[in-house]
This record gives sequence, C-alpha cells and structure tokens, in this order.
Amino acid sequence: MQVFRGIPERAEHGCVLTIGNFDGVHRGHQALLAQLRAKSEATGLPAAVLTFEPHPREYFAHEDRPRRLTSLREKILLLEGQGVDRLYIGRFNQKLAGLTAEAFIEDVLVHGLGVRHLLIGDDFCFGKGRKGNFAMLQAAGDKIGFGVESMHTFRHEDERVSSSAVRAALAEGDMPHAARLLGRSYSISGRVMHGDKIGRTIGFPTANIQLKHRSPPLMGIYTVSVDGLADRPWPGVASVGVRPTINDAGRPTLEVHLFDWDTDCYDAHLRVNFLKKQRDEERYDSLDALTAQIARDAEEARAYFVQNPL
Repeated sequence: MQVFRGIPERAEHGCVLTIGNFDGVHRGHQALLAQLRAKSEATGLPAAVLTFEPHPREYFAHEDRPRRLTSLREKILLLEGQGVDRLYIGRFNQKLAGLTAEAFIEDVLVHGLGVRHLLIGDDFCFGKGRKGNFAMLQAAGDKIGFGVESMHTFRHEDERVSSSAVRAALAEGDMPHAARLLGRSYSISGRVMHGDKIGRTIGFPTANIQLKHRSPPLMGIYTVSVDGLADRPWPGVASVGVRPTINDAGRPTLEVHLFDWDTDCYDAHLRVNFLKKQRDEERYDSLDALTAQIARDAEEARAYFVQNPL
C-alpha cells in the first residue's frame, strides 16, 4: 500500500475512492472497503482511501474530542490488511476546514485525487459548515464525469456498527461485544519502553507499552494476549490506567505482565489484545496490598486461559 502524507495538487492517475476517518476499521468499515475493492477490480483502477489527521472532531471539539480507537500507525496497518492500494492522509487544518463543498469536490476529489468513482457512507457530509452531501456529489459526478455510490449503515446481529458503538462497548468493559463489532479483539499496539521497574521488585515485571494518546478508550485490568514476542500469541494480564497506588501521575500507561516470560523485550513493537475485563483500577493503601491484588488478577487471567487456550 502506498501512503501519501497530504493531498496532491494534481493527480497523475485516476482511482476508486472512499473517504472517512476509519477509526477502529470495524466491520462496517470492512464492508465498505470490500465494496471498494470490488469496484477497483471491476474498473482496473487503484482502491484509494482519503482519511484525515487529526480527526475533524478532534480539530473542532478540542476537549470533547472522541477517544481514539486506533493510532494513525494502527489505522495504516489495518487499512493495508483490507487490501487498500493507496492511502491519502489529509492534514485537517484551518485551510482544509475552510474549503467550501464545491472547492472540496473540485480541488481535492477531481484535481488532487483524480476520482473516477466515489463510494461513501450514507451519512457523509463535507465542506465548510458540512454543507456538502450525497446529492451534491451526485450532481457534480454527473456534470464532471465520475460515479457516486452510497453504502447504507452496516448492521451486525441487528445492531448498527459504528466507532461510537465500539467505544461504548469498551467503556462498559464488554470485550466480547467490542470484538463482535470489530471482527477481532480490540487491541493497542506500541513500543516497549523503559519504566520505573517497580513491577520486578514485587515479583510481577511488566512490559510498559507506549501510549500515543492521553485518553485511551478503555481503563482497568484485563486478561490479554500479546502478539510480537513469539510465533504465537502470549498470555498475560494488563493494566491501563494512571497507577494511583504508585504515583497517580494523571497520564495513562499500559503495563503488561507476561506469564512465564523472562526475557527483556525493550524496543519491541507489541500488539496487546484485550480479551476480558477483570475490574476497574483501584487505589491501595500499601504496595503489599497492591501486590496481593496483582497476584489475584494474574490467577484469574491464568484461569481464563485454561478454559480458553490460545
């Protein structure tokens, strides 16, 4: 997959295009991308995706912005796995936010990306003041010469699939529900960083995974599996939170205790798959009380893998 940072001024080739934030690349996104690939194969044109960084709602909402399901790196890898040929990452800034709907069609879609066929969700709006809609795109396509097709909201097991629904499932600690919406277990990827190494002093060494954002969509203690250590997923127990017993610094961290693993994994890039929520994060009166609770958490996670082997 080719990745382009920014939107070209003039396209060298045409494409079949879809537009969206694709946060999480859930089942609804996957269905849209399957339709995009089918159109790509039928026309012989590359399957292209236009997404934005930051998320437009982050740009406009600031403090009320949604919690991201995926980092940009994770999104890129997930889109590549869905067979996308080209990914254009448009910098969402004042200039892009100020484009009229008409200018967006002409400057971005036609001249910049060379759209020949456009596939969008049925709720897609664009341009300054969100004045652009499906009817405007259809009219422009008829005039300029590109096809426009909408995809209705995707439903799985009679539920509307959306990034918001995934966030709600994660916030409720319903990991099986989140997995049904995503088509896979929810995961966070990141590089193993050096921490304060308190875990190893109490008998529970942890891999500290770098979090790209201050507001992960889930918090608490989880049974997890980890990819990137060996030729199979590795079992463990993880904490996502602010570590109130240790320092309560305010910035969330992701720490994973890997069962029966005794090799340093600093700088490794790991994917942590969240399988079951065990409990919320709590503050303890002493390090001994915290250690005893971690032992119970680890025992619960090990019991899970006895019943659900990897």
